[in-house]
Amino acid sequence: MASENRRQFWKRNSKVPGSIQQVYGAQHPPFDSRPHKNLLKEGSKMYAQSKSKRASSFHEFAKSTSDAWDIGDDEEEEFMSVASQGLNSKVAMATAAQVIQNHNKLKDQTGEKMHQSESIDESKTNGKVVKSNSEVQLSKSSGRITLQKQQSLPSRRVIPLVARISDQNASGAPPMTIREKSRQEKFRQLLSSAHTDLEELRKYSWSGVPRDVRSVTWRLLSGYLPVNMERREITLQRKREEYFGFIEQYYDSRNEEHHQDTYRQIHIDIPRTNPLIPLFQQPAVQEIFERILFIWAIRHPASGYVQGINDLVTPFFVVFLSEHVEEDVENFDVTNLSETVQRNIEADSFWCMSKLLDGIQDNYTFAQPGIQKKVKALEELISRIDEQIHVHFRKYEVEYLQFAFRWMNNLLMRELPLRCTIRLWDTYQSEPEGFSHFHLYVCAAFLIKWRKEILDEDDFQGLLMLLQNLPTIHWGNEEVGLLLAEAYRLKYMFADAPNHYRR
Repeated sequence: MASENRRQFWKRNSKVPGSIQQVYGAQHPPFDSRPHKNLLKEGSKMYAQSKSKRASSFHEFAKSTSDAWDIGDDEEEEFMSVASQGLNSKVAMATAAQVIQNHNKLKDQTGEKMHQSESIDESKTNGKVVKSNSEVQLSKSSGRITLQKQQSLPSRRVIPLVARISDQNASGAPPMTIREKSRQEKFRQLLSSAHTDLEELRKYSWSGVPRDVRSVTWRLLSGYLPVNMERREITLQRKREEYFGFIEQYYDSRNEEHHQDTYRQIHIDIPRTNPLIPLFQQPAVQEIFERILFIWAIRHPASGYVQGINDLVTPFFVVFLSEHVEEDVENFDVTNLSETVQRNIEADSFWCMSKLLDGIQDNYTFAQPGIQKKVKALEELISRIDEQIHVHFRKYEVEYLQFAFRWMNNLLMRELPLRCTIRLWDTYQSEPEGFSHFHLYVCAAFLIKWRKEILDEDDFQGLLMLLQNLPTIHWGNEEVGLLLAEAYRLKYMFADAPNHYRR
């Protein structure tokens, strides 16, 4: 039934999307999957000799891996249901069709190069990549493993995690096409009008926001900036002063005993935020993040600070920083900016993050009931749209909470490069209930994207290793666009007909 619906949906569009070649993971560098898989299988056999034939439990697996899961309490609480009011169907359907058409054109243009691709050696990669723990173990056990892609994978350069963010496709296409210049001009017209039409702005933002106008667009879409042009500067000045009033009033209380636990956890988590990007390891940036998170936590006592919220500051911070930086953002020294600019970026990041969290706060209240409910909804949805994956997980005793908790808690930020998250959030902010409701369908599309790789794994440990290291390091606009198009297709089919995915 699901496969028939999928065929009918794309039949109304110009072309069926082509398959995307395998790429490498967002959080870790590439490695040769064959020896890795063999080692996993050997490990599984050894494990089976000491245990029963049942797949190992998640808790046992968690003890043997160094990955930080950041999972909190497991108790269940009431979930605040979210009404689905999607984007205008004609607009989104047209966007999905355009994405697919552009993908096929790009595929045709680069097809010859893809067939002539050669494997990439470590010495040829253009950029620095830090090895994951799994690779370090492989290197120790089997010597230096040459970083060699699978034969079907085209040769692609390493794209910076942040710099020139999402104006570049992973395939290396030109950053600005004629169509993109036309769209940019349309954005400028909307933003410069006396009263910005938010519905029109959302319509154009769904398929991505040009870098030059992204900061203003995000402020408007998040509800931080008024649509009336005359009121914007006054509002920004007032809200920025209000934020630093909070700093003067509350920040010194971080040393008080009843706030020590909150501040200590924030202080621990900040260095873990995007550890591969030099920008976020700067003391000045870490101090900014500490202030933002601490002020938010004490102003929201119902939830307080929860691990994962620290990740949600980074896209706003980078977008507002990019407004003042033309060069390589990921290596930019923030102290080169004036104190006024730094303060403005900090205050704007705080307010926009607060607006986002207002819509998903039940994700972070006691026992995080919102996340648990969304994970359960994802399980039910997958059981309907791809029963084979669902049965495969059950066969090897993989619980959705074991991998999807992080997807919901961090909004897929641990699974995608930051440039992709920023592009993803262009659409989230243009979708009604994008972060709370549409995100469910993006997670479902993201899981189905790795269908073949998931079904190829035949043990619990292999599945968990795959799901926590999904190969997205080379993803860009093209891949995110296709992911969003598929997510919209799922939402179009299931959101208004919940019985389709409920037993």
